[in-house]
Amino acid sequence: MPITRLLHNTAFGPDEIAVLVAAFEDTLRALSLVNRADPATEIVAQKIIELAKQGERDPIRLRERVIEGVSSRPPSANPESKVMT
Repeated sequence: MPITRLLHNTAFGPDEIAVLVAAFEDTLRALSLVNRADPATEIVAQKIIELAKQGERDPIRLRERVIEGVSSRPPSANPESKVMT
């Protein structure tokens, strides 16, 4: 898992690391990234860590900001949540 490797030499505490790992996992699910060897997973991990270093600790906001940064679709454009009229 790329994020734990990247978090190894950081100043984040155990509770913060748990939040970042949860945000990472949730973001991968939202982006349908299942292959941990995919370079995109490391990009996601790096972005989450970058945002956390800037002070963001909310896992939902972390996920949304990463999705906005790597995807052309906004996080609220989840096709499962659209209502058919």
